[in-house]
Amino acid sequence: MPADSLNVKQPLPAGFGPSAPLSPGSGLPVSGSIGSSGSEPRPIENTLDEPVSETIMRDLNNIWTKIKQVLNPASQADKNILRDWDWWGPLLLCLGLSVRLSITAQYEQGPAVFSATFFIIWFGSAVVTLNSKLLGGRISLFQSVCVLGYCVFPLVAVSLVTWILPFLLKFVLVAVAFAWSTFASLNFLGDVNLENKRLLAIYPIFLFYMMIAWLILIAT
Repeated sequence: MPADSLNVKQPLPAGFGPSAPLSPGSGLPVSGSIGSSGSEPRPIENTLDEPVSETIMRDLNNIWTKIKQVLNPASQADKNILRDWDWWGPLLLCLGLSVRLSITAQYEQGPAVFSATFFIIWFGSAVVTLNSKLLGGRISLFQSVCVLGYCVFPLVAVSLVTWILPFLLKFVLVAVAFAWSTFASLNFLGDVNLENKRLLAIYPIFLFYMMIAWLILIAT
């Protein structure tokens, strides 16, 4: 038998061989957005080699996009965007409000006000989420805390100016911000499958934002 007949190369299937290398980020279905309405998976995003500044700017853009949705909760553009949860935005808003209230508090009460505000926001979010889960809600802890944290933004924004306003105007602005935060959170958490227990799920959310509004209102 000729030697050349032993070296016959069989054709490779399509997609294999040196002409089609397999590279990371080629669109393999390995992850997806929690809040996306479609079924198309997101490709792998290799962020290990990108500059830190680019990573920070991307995260800040994501935070601003979610804040804009809170400012216009009735918009149907991307109602489920807050389900693609992160805790950077809620953490920054919580720190901002805690610092704001501690600055205008009396000197010896500053640390206590900071700690109390920080604790109320995070513990309150956890309690509201636990109540929803016990009632049979299907939203996760991370998603619920993300939504409740981002919806604090109207109250945080109002707190930046209320300390220089007369009490009557301060009361009106805080009341508007309270209603805005409550409406936004109910709009985003409105589909947690609690048809017959909706009032029991709404009441803790009302108390949660009422407590934060009260802290802002009594701050000097």
